[in-house]
Amino acid sequence: MNVDDSADSAAAAIAGAIADPARARMLYCLMDGHARTSTELAAVADIGASTASAHLGRLKEARLVKVQPQGKHRYYSLAGGEVADVLERLLVLAGGVRGAFVASTPGRLRAARTCYDHLAGEVGVLIHDRFEALGFLVPCGDDGAYDLSSEGARALWELGVDIDAARALRRKFAYGCLDWSHRRPHLGGALGAAVLKAARRRGWVTEDLDSRALEVTSRGRREMRARFGVEI
Repeated sequence: MNVDDSADSAAAAIAGAIADPARARMLYCLMDGHARTSTELAAVADIGASTASAHLGRLKEARLVKVQPQGKHRYYSLAGGEVADVLERLLVLAGGVRGAFVASTPGRLRAARTCYDHLAGEVGVLIHDRFEALGFLVPCGDDGAYDLSSEGARALWELGVDIDAARALRRKFAYGCLDWSHRRPHLGGALGAAVLKAARRRGWVTEDLDSRALEVTSRGRREMRARFGVEI
């Protein structure tokens, strides 16, 4: 088999993985950037759990989806932007539209809450996204881990985050922790915990005594906007 034949076969294998209606529904469900469990994807595709597992195995083998364990769940998402681009072009050719992701998490927990000892919910996702956009977070490895750029270290030091103490802890320094309400990452690890600690100390958030919910204060909104451009 020559190189062209190999490429043709690989393209055909990918096309075959997309071609099944149930698998296509799963893939297009993931086009909004939110990860989902196999149970959720089975419901989207209107198939049983065992069938969904087989389909997801096929999509993972074709490198169209990736899986991230989070607690007792396994969350599936598109394998990358190239996959999304192909699906988007197919959708344009088909003349179809897709619906938006609707979170089922209670509103107060969806807005802001603690995830173990770091900030989660919409606020946590927004902060993570801004830190990425500002170049504060530097990917290091294939497991979603981050290091800090010099700009990020300076900005967080000015916030009062003890970066050296966070690095000294016997835990992962920083990584993208998949947010279960938004299905996108917020900042986890020792750095995420240190950022939440600083947010509490500066009065950016207040805690609900009866749940993990947090409320962002007016001061928090003002300072997060001024420091990082986070609009809440």
